[in-house]
Amino acid sequence: MINEDTIVAIATANGIGSISIVRLSGDDALNIAKKISKQTTLKPRYAKLSQLYDKDDELIDEALLLYFQNPSSFTGEDIVEFQCHGGVAISNIVLETCIKYGARIANPGEFSKRAYLNNKIDLSQAQAISKMIEAKSEDAVKLLARQLKGELSNFVDEIRKDLLFMLAYTEVNIDYAEEDLPKDIFEQIKEKLDFTQVKLENTLEASRRREGLIEGFKVAIVGKPNVGKSSLLNKLLNFNRAIVSDIAGTTRDTIEESIRIGTHIIKIVDTAGIREASDEIEKIGIEKSKEAIEQSDIVVALFDGSREFDNEDKKILDIINTTDKQTIVIITKADLIQKINLSEINDSYLTLNTKVDISPLIKKLEMILNQNTSGDDITLISKQQIVEVENTLLNIQKAYTPLNSGELEFFAHYINEAIENISNITRPYEHSQMLDIMFGEFCLGK
Repeated sequence: MINEDTIVAIATANGIGSISIVRLSGDDALNIAKKISKQTTLKPRYAKLSQLYDKDDELIDEALLLYFQNPSSFTGEDIVEFQCHGGVAISNIVLETCIKYGARIANPGEFSKRAYLNNKIDLSQAQAISKMIEAKSEDAVKLLARQLKGELSNFVDEIRKDLLFMLAYTEVNIDYAEEDLPKDIFEQIKEKLDFTQVKLENTLEASRRREGLIEGFKVAIVGKPNVGKSSLLNKLLNFNRAIVSDIAGTTRDTIEESIRIGTHIIKIVDTAGIREASDEIEKIGIEKSKEAIEQSDIVVALFDGSREFDNEDKKILDIINTTDKQTIVIITKADLIQKINLSEINDSYLTLNTKVDISPLIKKLEMILNQNTSGDDITLISKQQIVEVENTLLNIQKAYTPLNSGELEFFAHYINEAIENISNITRPYEHSQMLDIMFGEFCLGK
Protein backbone atom coordinates (compact mmCIF):
# COMPACT_ATOMS: atom_id res chain seq x y z
CA MET A 1 0.00 0.00 0.00
CA ILE A 2 1.35 3.40 -0.94
CA ASN A 3 -0.81 5.70 1.21
CA GLU A 4 -1.71 5.51 4.88
CA ASP A 5 -4.44 8.15 5.05
CA THR A 6 -8.03 7.50 3.99
CA ILE A 7 -9.64 9.72 1.37
CA VAL A 8 -13.30 10.45 0.65
CA ALA A 9 -15.23 12.18 -2.13
CA ILE A 10 -18.67 12.37 -3.70
CA ALA A 11 -18.38 10.24 -6.83
CA THR A 12 -21.57 11.39 -8.58
CA ALA A 13 -22.23 14.70 -10.30
CA ASN A 14 -23.65 17.63 -8.32
CA GLY A 15 -27.40 18.12 -8.47
CA ILE A 16 -30.60 16.21 -7.81
CA GLY A 17 -30.79 12.54 -8.80
CA SER A 18 -32.09 9.20 -7.66
CA ILE A 19 -28.82 8.21 -5.95
CA SER A 20 -25.63 9.87 -4.79
CA ILE A 21 -22.44 7.91 -4.18
CA VAL A 22 -19.85 8.77 -1.55
CA ARG A 23 -16.61 6.81 -1.90
CA LEU A 24 -14.02 6.05 0.79
CA SER A 25 -10.57 4.59 0.05
CA GLY A 26 -7.71 3.75 2.38
CA ASP A 27 -6.61 1.74 5.38
CA ASP A 28 -9.36 3.09 7.63
CA ALA A 29 -12.22 2.98 5.09
CA LEU A 30 -13.84 -0.14 6.53
CA ASN A 31 -13.65 1.08 10.15
CA ILE A 32 -15.18 4.46 9.23
CA ALA A 33 -17.97 2.73 7.31
CA LYS A 34 -18.72 0.47 10.30
CA LYS A 35 -18.95 3.49 12.63
CA ILE A 36 -21.35 5.33 10.31
CA SER A 37 -23.53 2.29 9.61
CA LYS A 38 -23.18 0.69 13.07
CA GLN A 39 -22.47 -2.62 11.30
CA THR A 40 -20.04 -5.08 12.88
CA THR A 41 -19.04 -6.67 9.59
CA LEU A 42 -19.31 -5.90 5.88
CA LYS A 43 -18.90 -8.77 3.43
CA PRO A 44 -16.73 -7.87 0.44
CA ARG A 45 -18.64 -7.33 -2.82
CA TYR A 46 -22.06 -7.74 -1.22
CA ALA A 47 -24.57 -4.88 -1.08
CA LYS A 48 -25.69 -4.20 2.49
CA LEU A 49 -28.78 -2.08 3.20
CA SER A 50 -28.08 -0.07 6.31
CA GLN A 51 -29.06 3.06 8.17
CA LEU A 52 -26.39 5.75 8.36
CA TYR A 53 -25.73 7.92 11.41
CA ASP A 54 -23.65 11.01 12.00
CA LYS A 55 -21.20 11.39 14.89
CA ASP A 56 -24.03 12.56 17.18
CA ASP A 57 -25.95 9.32 16.43
CA GLU A 58 -28.59 11.18 14.44
CA LEU A 59 -30.05 9.29 11.46
CA ILE A 60 -28.77 10.55 8.09
CA ASP A 61 -30.23 8.14 5.55
CA GLU A 62 -30.89 4.51 4.68
CA ALA A 63 -28.40 3.48 2.02
CA LEU A 64 -26.64 0.60 0.30
CA LEU A 65 -23.04 -0.09 1.36
CA LEU A 66 -20.57 -1.83 -0.94
CA TYR A 67 -17.22 -2.96 0.44
CA PHE A 68 -14.28 -3.82 -1.84
CA GLN A 69 -11.40 -5.41 0.05
CA ASN A 70 -7.82 -4.66 -0.94
CA PRO A 71 -6.20 -5.49 -3.26
CA SER A 72 -9.35 -6.38 -5.26
CA SER A 73 -10.58 -2.82 -5.70
CA PHE A 74 -10.13 0.05 -8.13
CA THR A 75 -7.45 1.75 -6.02
CA GLY A 76 -5.92 -1.45 -4.64
CA GLU A 77 -6.93 -0.26 -1.15
CA ASP A 78 -10.02 -0.94 0.95
CA ILE A 79 -12.93 0.93 -0.65
CA VAL A 80 -16.42 1.48 0.73
CA GLU A 81 -19.17 3.14 -1.30
CA PHE A 82 -22.28 4.66 0.28
CA GLN A 83 -25.12 4.66 -2.26
CA CYS A 84 -27.39 7.28 -0.69
CA HIS A 85 -30.62 8.85 -1.85
CA GLY A 86 -29.92 11.59 -4.36
CA GLY A 87 -29.51 15.21 -3.47
CA VAL A 88 -26.76 17.53 -2.34
CA ALA A 89 -27.63 17.63 1.38
CA ILE A 90 -27.55 13.89 2.14
CA SER A 91 -24.25 13.16 0.41
CA ASN A 92 -22.65 16.23 2.00
CA ILE A 93 -23.65 15.05 5.49
CA VAL A 94 -22.19 11.58 4.80
CA LEU A 95 -19.04 13.25 3.46
CA GLU A 96 -18.68 15.46 6.55
CA THR A 97 -19.26 12.49 8.84
CA CYS A 98 -16.47 10.52 7.11
CA ILE A 99 -14.15 13.50 7.63
CA LYS A 100 -15.06 13.73 11.33
CA TYR A 101 -14.12 10.05 11.68
CA GLY A 102 -10.65 10.68 10.22
CA ALA A 103 -10.90 10.70 6.44
CA ARG A 104 -9.85 13.67 4.33
CA ILE A 105 -11.23 15.13 1.11
CA ALA A 106 -9.62 13.52 -1.94
CA ASN A 107 -7.63 15.70 -4.29
CA PRO A 108 -8.77 15.83 -7.94
CA GLY A 109 -7.90 12.52 -9.61
CA GLU A 110 -6.51 11.01 -6.40
CA PHE A 111 -8.51 7.78 -6.63
CA SER A 112 -7.05 7.14 -10.09
CA LYS A 113 -3.60 8.22 -8.88
CA ARG A 114 -3.74 5.63 -6.09
CA ALA A 115 -4.90 3.00 -8.60
CA TYR A 116 -1.79 3.82 -10.67
CA LEU A 117 0.59 3.81 -7.68
CA ASN A 118 -0.82 0.45 -6.57
CA ASN A 119 -0.35 -1.01 -10.08
CA LYS A 120 -4.08 -1.38 -10.73
CA ILE A 121 -3.95 0.76 -13.87
CA ASP A 122 -1.21 2.37 -15.97
CA LEU A 123 -1.02 5.92 -17.33
CA SER A 124 -2.79 5.07 -20.60
CA GLN A 125 -5.73 3.58 -18.71
CA ALA A 126 -5.85 6.58 -16.36
CA GLN A 127 -6.07 8.90 -19.37
CA ALA A 128 -8.80 6.71 -20.86
CA ILE A 129 -10.82 7.05 -17.65
CA SER A 130 -10.49 10.84 -17.74
CA LYS A 131 -11.47 11.05 -21.41
CA MET A 132 -14.37 8.60 -21.01
CA ILE A 133 -15.99 10.87 -18.43
CA GLU A 134 -16.01 13.69 -21.01
CA ALA A 135 -16.85 11.54 -24.07
CA LYS A 136 -19.67 12.91 -26.19
CA SER A 137 -20.04 10.25 -28.90
CA GLU A 138 -20.54 6.49 -29.15
CA ASP A 139 -17.35 6.15 -31.19
CA ALA A 140 -15.31 7.84 -28.47
CA VAL A 141 -16.77 5.61 -25.76
CA LYS A 142 -16.00 2.43 -27.73
CA LEU A 143 -12.44 3.55 -28.44
CA LEU A 144 -11.79 4.54 -24.82
CA ALA A 145 -13.28 1.28 -23.55
CA ARG A 146 -10.71 -0.59 -25.65
CA GLN A 147 -7.89 1.47 -24.16
CA LEU A 148 -9.29 1.06 -20.64
CA LYS A 149 -9.28 -2.71 -21.20
CA GLY A 150 -5.55 -2.48 -21.91
CA GLU A 151 -5.29 -2.41 -25.71
CA LEU A 152 -2.74 0.43 -25.76
CA SER A 153 -0.91 -1.10 -22.80
CA ASN A 154 -0.47 -4.34 -24.75
CA PHE A 155 0.72 -2.38 -27.79
CA VAL A 156 3.33 -0.55 -25.70
CA ASP A 157 4.43 -3.83 -24.08
CA GLU A 158 4.97 -5.41 -27.51
CA ILE A 159 7.02 -2.45 -28.77
CA ARG A 160 9.04 -2.34 -25.55
CA LYS A 161 9.66 -6.10 -25.65
CA ASP A 162 11.17 -5.85 -29.15
CA LEU A 163 13.26 -2.82 -28.20
CA LEU A 164 14.51 -4.56 -25.04
CA PHE A 165 15.48 -7.55 -27.17
CA MET A 166 17.59 -5.28 -29.39
CA LEU A 167 19.14 -3.48 -26.43
CA ALA A 168 19.92 -6.65 -24.48
CA TYR A 169 21.71 -8.37 -27.36
CA THR A 170 23.58 -5.17 -28.21
CA GLU A 171 24.74 -4.68 -24.60
CA VAL A 172 25.89 -8.30 -24.45
CA ASN A 173 27.83 -7.87 -27.68
CA ILE A 174 29.49 -4.74 -26.28
CA ASP A 175 30.32 -6.07 -22.81
CA TYR A 176 30.69 -9.79 -23.45
CA ALA A 177 32.05 -10.05 -26.99
CA GLU A 178 33.51 -13.47 -26.27
CA GLU A 179 30.06 -14.95 -25.65
CA ASP A 180 28.52 -17.13 -28.34
CA LEU A 181 25.72 -15.12 -29.94
CA PRO A 182 23.34 -16.20 -32.69
CA LYS A 183 25.03 -15.65 -36.05
CA ASP A 184 22.00 -13.86 -37.47
CA ILE A 185 21.47 -11.64 -34.42
CA PHE A 186 22.01 -8.36 -36.27
CA GLU A 187 19.66 -9.49 -39.04
CA GLN A 188 17.07 -10.19 -36.34
CA ILE A 189 17.64 -6.75 -34.81
CA LYS A 190 17.33 -5.03 -38.21
CA GLU A 191 14.12 -6.97 -38.94
CA LYS A 192 12.60 -6.02 -35.58
CA LEU A 193 13.67 -2.41 -36.07
CA ASP A 194 11.96 -2.26 -39.49
CA PHE A 195 8.80 -3.89 -38.12
CA THR A 196 8.67 -1.52 -35.12
CA GLN A 197 9.12 1.54 -37.31
CA VAL A 198 6.23 0.57 -39.60
CA LYS A 199 4.05 -0.25 -36.61
CA LEU A 200 4.64 3.16 -35.02
CA GLU A 201 4.13 5.02 -38.31
CA ASN A 202 0.79 3.26 -38.87
CA THR A 203 -0.30 4.10 -35.31
CA LEU A 204 0.56 7.79 -35.75
CA GLU A 205 -1.26 7.96 -39.10
CA ALA A 206 -4.40 6.34 -37.68
CA SER A 207 -4.31 8.55 -34.59
CA ARG A 208 -4.01 11.78 -36.58
CA ARG A 209 -6.90 10.66 -38.78
CA ARG A 210 -9.04 10.10 -35.68
CA GLU A 211 -7.77 13.11 -33.74
CA GLY A 212 -11.25 14.63 -33.50
CA LEU A 213 -12.87 11.43 -32.25
CA ILE A 214 -12.79 12.35 -28.55
CA GLU A 215 -13.63 16.06 -28.63
CA GLY A 216 -15.57 15.96 -31.91
CA PHE A 217 -14.33 16.22 -35.49
CA LYS A 218 -14.12 19.85 -36.60
CA VAL A 219 -15.80 20.84 -39.87
CA ALA A 220 -15.07 24.33 -41.25
CA ILE A 221 -17.55 25.97 -43.66
CA VAL A 222 -15.63 28.35 -45.93
CA GLY A 223 -16.34 30.53 -48.94
CA LYS A 224 -16.46 34.13 -50.05
CA PRO A 225 -19.19 36.42 -48.60
CA ASN A 226 -22.84 35.68 -49.42
CA VAL A 227 -22.40 32.14 -50.76
CA GLY A 228 -24.75 30.67 -48.13
CA LYS A 229 -22.40 29.65 -45.29
CA SER A 230 -24.60 31.00 -42.50
CA SER A 231 -27.76 29.60 -44.10
CA LEU A 232 -26.11 26.17 -44.25
CA LEU A 233 -25.03 26.39 -40.60
CA ASN A 234 -28.56 27.34 -39.50
CA LYS A 235 -30.00 24.45 -41.48
CA LEU A 236 -27.54 21.97 -39.96
CA LEU A 237 -28.35 23.22 -36.45
CA ASN A 238 -32.08 23.44 -37.19
CA PHE A 239 -32.25 26.91 -35.64
CA ASN A 240 -31.09 30.41 -36.58
CA ARG A 241 -27.66 30.58 -34.96
CA ALA A 242 -26.02 32.87 -37.52
CA ILE A 243 -27.31 36.14 -38.96
CA VAL A 244 -28.25 35.79 -42.62
CA SER A 245 -27.96 38.96 -44.70
CA ASP A 246 -27.24 40.08 -48.25
CA ILE A 247 -24.66 42.52 -46.87
CA ALA A 248 -21.13 41.20 -47.46
CA GLY A 249 -19.09 40.76 -44.30
CA THR A 250 -22.04 40.16 -41.96
CA THR A 251 -20.22 37.24 -40.31
CA ARG A 252 -17.04 38.77 -38.88
CA ASP A 253 -15.96 36.02 -36.51
CA THR A 254 -16.03 32.25 -36.49
CA ILE A 255 -19.18 30.65 -35.03
CA GLU A 256 -18.78 27.18 -33.55
CA GLU A 257 -21.54 24.72 -32.66
CA SER A 258 -21.71 20.94 -32.12
CA ILE A 259 -24.13 18.56 -33.83
CA ARG A 260 -24.54 14.79 -34.16
CA ILE A 261 -24.23 13.04 -37.51
CA GLY A 262 -24.90 9.32 -37.24
CA THR A 263 -22.87 8.13 -34.26
CA HIS A 264 -20.44 11.04 -34.54
CA ILE A 265 -20.25 14.40 -32.77
CA ILE A 266 -18.85 17.14 -34.98
CA LYS A 267 -18.07 20.79 -34.38
CA ILE A 268 -19.35 22.98 -37.21
CA VAL A 269 -17.43 26.23 -37.66
CA ASP A 270 -19.03 28.97 -39.76
CA THR A 271 -16.25 31.29 -40.87
CA ALA A 272 -16.13 34.87 -42.06
CA GLY A 273 -16.23 35.24 -45.84
CA ILE A 274 -12.70 35.15 -47.29
CA ARG A 275 -12.06 38.17 -49.53
CA GLU A 276 -9.89 41.28 -49.78
CA ALA A 277 -11.18 43.50 -46.97
CA SER A 278 -10.36 47.08 -45.94
CA ASP A 279 -12.22 46.90 -42.61
CA GLU A 280 -9.73 45.97 -39.85
CA ILE A 281 -12.27 43.91 -37.88
CA GLU A 282 -13.27 42.00 -41.01
CA LYS A 283 -9.60 41.33 -41.76
CA ILE A 284 -9.21 39.74 -38.33
CA GLY A 285 -12.27 37.59 -39.01
CA ILE A 286 -10.80 36.45 -42.33
CA GLU A 287 -7.53 35.47 -40.64
CA LYS A 288 -9.53 33.46 -38.12
CA SER A 289 -11.24 31.74 -41.05
CA LYS A 290 -7.89 30.64 -42.39
CA GLU A 291 -6.90 29.39 -38.93
CA ALA A 292 -10.18 27.44 -38.74
CA ILE A 293 -9.28 25.64 -41.97
CA GLU A 294 -5.89 24.60 -40.55
CA GLN A 295 -7.48 23.38 -37.32
CA SER A 296 -10.32 21.48 -38.98
CA ASP A 297 -10.58 17.82 -39.96
CA ILE A 298 -12.96 18.43 -42.88
CA VAL A 299 -13.44 21.56 -44.99
CA VAL A 300 -16.79 22.31 -46.63
CA ALA A 301 -16.12 24.88 -49.38
CA LEU A 302 -19.09 26.78 -50.84
CA PHE A 303 -19.25 28.42 -54.28
CA ASP A 304 -22.25 30.44 -55.49
CA GLY A 305 -23.56 28.87 -58.71
CA SER A 306 -25.59 32.00 -59.58
CA ARG A 307 -22.45 34.15 -59.82
CA GLU A 308 -19.44 33.95 -62.08
CA PHE A 309 -16.26 32.34 -60.77
CA ASP A 310 -14.02 35.24 -59.70
CA ASN A 311 -10.71 35.94 -57.97
CA GLU A 312 -12.27 35.52 -54.52
CA ASP A 313 -13.52 32.06 -55.52
CA LYS A 314 -10.06 31.29 -56.88
CA LYS A 315 -8.51 32.26 -53.56
CA ILE A 316 -10.83 29.81 -51.76
CA LEU A 317 -10.00 27.09 -54.27
CA ASP A 318 -6.25 27.70 -53.86
CA ILE A 319 -6.56 27.44 -50.08
CA ILE A 320 -8.43 24.11 -50.13
CA ASN A 321 -6.20 22.69 -52.88
CA THR A 322 -3.08 23.34 -50.81
CA THR A 323 -4.44 21.87 -47.58
CA ASP A 324 -4.20 18.21 -46.66
CA LYS A 325 -7.67 18.28 -45.12
CA GLN A 326 -10.55 16.25 -46.52
CA THR A 327 -12.69 18.61 -48.58
CA ILE A 328 -16.31 18.71 -49.71
CA VAL A 329 -17.06 21.20 -52.51
CA ILE A 330 -20.63 22.52 -52.73
CA ILE A 331 -22.25 24.62 -55.45
CA THR A 332 -25.00 26.66 -53.77
CA LYS A 333 -28.14 28.23 -55.26
CA ALA A 334 -28.25 25.48 -57.86
CA ASP A 335 -31.94 26.18 -58.60
CA LEU A 336 -31.13 29.69 -59.90
CA ILE A 337 -29.68 30.53 -63.30
CA GLN A 338 -26.16 29.14 -63.25
CA LYS A 339 -23.34 31.50 -64.18
CA ILE A 340 -20.41 29.74 -62.56
CA ASN A 341 -17.92 27.97 -64.83
CA LEU A 342 -17.77 24.52 -63.25
CA SER A 343 -14.61 23.64 -65.17
CA GLU A 344 -12.82 26.04 -62.82
CA ILE A 345 -13.73 23.83 -59.86
CA ASN A 346 -12.04 20.76 -61.36
CA ASP A 347 -13.34 18.49 -58.61
CA SER A 348 -16.35 16.42 -57.65
CA TYR A 349 -18.98 18.55 -55.96
CA LEU A 350 -22.43 18.56 -54.40
CA THR A 351 -25.21 21.00 -55.24
CA LEU A 352 -27.60 22.79 -52.90
CA ASN A 353 -30.71 24.76 -53.80
CA THR A 354 -31.72 28.04 -52.17
CA LYS A 355 -34.02 26.00 -49.89
CA VAL A 356 -30.85 24.27 -48.65
CA ASP A 357 -31.65 20.56 -48.70
CA ILE A 358 -28.75 19.30 -46.64
CA SER A 359 -29.32 15.53 -46.95
CA PRO A 360 -26.58 15.05 -49.62
CA LEU A 361 -24.09 16.87 -47.38
CA ILE A 362 -25.10 14.83 -44.32
CA LYS A 363 -24.57 11.57 -46.24
CA LYS A 364 -21.18 12.73 -47.51
CA LEU A 365 -20.04 13.84 -44.05
CA GLU A 366 -21.16 10.58 -42.46
CA MET A 367 -19.30 8.58 -45.09
CA ILE A 368 -16.04 10.49 -44.41
CA LEU A 369 -16.48 10.22 -40.64
CA ASN A 370 -17.14 6.48 -40.86
CA GLN A 371 -13.94 6.07 -42.86
CA ASN A 372 -11.98 8.05 -40.27
CA THR A 373 -13.26 5.97 -37.36
CA SER A 374 -13.27 2.51 -38.95
CA GLY A 375 -10.60 -0.12 -38.45
CA ASP A 376 -8.92 -1.83 -35.53
CA ASP A 377 -5.77 0.30 -35.50
CA ILE A 378 -4.40 1.39 -32.13
CA THR A 379 -5.41 5.00 -31.51
CA LEU A 380 -3.55 7.45 -29.30
CA ILE A 381 -5.98 9.62 -27.35
CA SER A 382 -3.83 12.49 -26.09
CA LYS A 383 -1.15 14.88 -27.28
CA GLN A 384 1.25 13.41 -24.72
CA GLN A 385 0.81 9.91 -26.16
CA ILE A 386 1.35 11.19 -29.70
CA VAL A 387 4.52 13.09 -28.69
CA GLU A 388 5.95 10.00 -26.98
CA VAL A 389 5.34 7.83 -30.05
CA GLU A 390 6.86 10.53 -32.30
CA ASN A 391 9.96 10.64 -30.09
CA THR A 392 10.16 6.84 -30.06
CA LEU A 393 9.99 6.79 -33.84
CA LEU A 394 12.64 9.54 -34.10
CA ASN A 395 15.10 7.61 -31.94
CA ILE A 396 14.48 4.42 -33.92
CA GLN A 397 15.20 6.29 -37.16
CA LYS A 398 18.41 7.69 -35.64
CA ALA A 399 19.46 4.18 -34.58
CA TYR A 400 19.80 2.89 -38.15
CA THR A 401 23.04 4.79 -38.90
CA PRO A 402 25.12 3.47 -35.96
CA LEU A 403 23.66 -0.04 -36.45
CA ASN A 404 24.77 -0.12 -40.06
CA SER A 405 28.22 1.26 -39.21
CA GLY A 406 28.74 -1.06 -36.24
CA GLU A 407 28.83 1.75 -33.64
CA LEU A 408 26.91 -0.30 -31.12
CA GLU A 409 27.28 2.11 -28.18
CA PHE A 410 25.45 4.82 -30.13
CA PHE A 411 22.86 2.32 -31.36
CA ALA A 412 22.22 1.21 -27.77
CA HIS A 413 21.86 4.85 -26.69
CA TYR A 414 19.10 5.54 -29.23
CA ILE A 415 17.29 2.29 -28.46
CA ASN A 416 17.45 3.07 -24.74
CA GLU A 417 15.94 6.52 -25.45
CA ALA A 418 13.20 4.89 -27.55
CA ILE A 419 12.37 2.49 -24.70
CA GLU A 420 12.03 5.38 -22.26
CA ASN A 421 9.82 7.32 -24.71
CA ILE A 422 7.38 4.47 -25.38
CA SER A 423 7.31 3.51 -21.69
CA ASN A 424 6.16 7.01 -20.71
CA ILE A 425 2.76 6.16 -22.22
CA THR A 426 2.06 3.49 -19.62
CA ARG A 427 4.68 3.24 -16.87
CA PRO A 428 8.27 4.58 -16.73
CA TYR A 429 10.94 2.13 -17.87
CA GLU A 430 13.19 0.50 -15.28
CA HIS A 431 16.70 -0.50 -16.31
CA SER A 432 16.28 -3.81 -14.46
CA GLN A 433 13.89 -4.95 -17.22
CA MET A 434 16.78 -5.00 -19.69
CA LEU A 435 19.06 -6.72 -17.16
CA ASP A 436 16.46 -9.45 -16.67
CA ILE A 437 16.65 -10.24 -20.38
CA MET A 438 20.45 -10.12 -20.44
CA PHE A 439 20.99 -12.40 -17.48
CA GLY A 440 17.91 -14.50 -18.07
CA GLU A 441 18.52 -15.44 -21.67
CA PHE A 442 22.31 -15.46 -21.90
CA CYS A 443 23.32 -17.26 -18.71
CA LEU A 444 26.09 -14.73 -18.12
CA GLY A 445 28.35 -14.86 -15.09
CA LYS A 446 28.79 -18.59 -15.31
